[in-house]
Amino acid sequence: MRLADSVLAVNNDLPIRTDRPVHSGKVRSVYWLTTADSERLIREKGYPVAPDTPLAIMVISDRISAFECLWKGEGGMNGVPGKGAALNAISNHWFQRFREEGLADSHILDIPHPLVWIVQKAQPVMIEAICRQYITGSMWRAYAKGERTFCGITLPDGLERDQKLPELLITPSTKGILKGLDGVPEADDVNISRADLERHYQAFNFRSPSDIDAYERLLKEGFGVISDDLAKIDQIFVDTKFEFGYVRNAEGQEKLIYMDEVGTPDSSRIWDGAQYREGKVVEQSKEAFRQELLHYFDDPDVLLDKSRMDERTALAEQTELPREVMMRVSDTYVGIAEKIIGRPLALSDNPRAEIIDTLRSQYGLIQD
Repeated sequence: MRLADSVLAVNNDLPIRTDRPVHSGKVRSVYWLTTADSERLIREKGYPVAPDTPLAIMVISDRISAFECLWKGEGGMNGVPGKGAALNAISNHWFQRFREEGLADSHILDIPHPLVWIVQKAQPVMIEAICRQYITGSMWRAYAKGERTFCGITLPDGLERDQKLPELLITPSTKGILKGLDGVPEADDVNISRADLERHYQAFNFRSPSDIDAYERLLKEGFGVISDDLAKIDQIFVDTKFEFGYVRNAEGQEKLIYMDEVGTPDSSRIWDGAQYREGKVVEQSKEAFRQELLHYFDDPDVLLDKSRMDERTALAEQTELPREVMMRVSDTYVGIAEKIIGRPLALSDNPRAEIIDTLRSQYGLIQD
């Protein structure tokens, strides 16, 4: 089988039984199960949720996005071999570690295949919760231009690029466009302060002001678990994004959980510890691919200037990156996943066929 055939690039056309449109993002597609199938699986599998909880099949692809575009390689390689399995395996590992440490559950109920989750419906908190342990990336660029206050937090003068911060910073941003909130711009992904969350906690989908404290605790403690574990394998947890939501347990009571993905190369920066001590930053995350793209094109400004989005989109559609570029990305994702989980990553030769077979034979969810 060709290497390109081992890549799951299209993940929104699987014959999974659903009576709703498939929601397809840049990386994951969500198939909402019928009410009958949700109730049947909860009963048959003993999932610890309320009997009427809506369930979904979430299928991750191997597509790679950067600078708000999807990228492909030569030879029909429309994704990165092993990328989806790496992201899922890393998230599964950290969600399990959070449960072991008594932090909180996730939205995942079952893992039928390395590229598939069965999840329960969650009511998302409308923020992307960013934790930063080092000053780099967009924060460094703003700091270098003289900015000192971020999300209501003031940093001292004299910091250097890629330096460890005096303390862990929480810099949340909006998830989606929220309208009519005093002090909060009506735009996606804009920074907000703790005071903004307290004033508008209901608009951000927090159930009570005290849940803001709970989210911050889960954020800091979750970051700490990942950072400490990565340090044991000489990797540095630089910054990351967490997302939270509410689900119901078997008794119908709401609880705050982690959701989406955590501690992955897509949602975090991870640096090699040995290289950092020698004064070099070696990215073990998507940032390495972003930097490679910036060096690959003669006019890298097209990737950075949002006013040139049409040009950027056309560039991504017309470009087939060399096979070795895609394989370097694969090596980064698979390599860091195997370090984190401590074993070889399970990869599929034909993921599409495997997913269909598993969901048919073990879950009865394929519409023949």
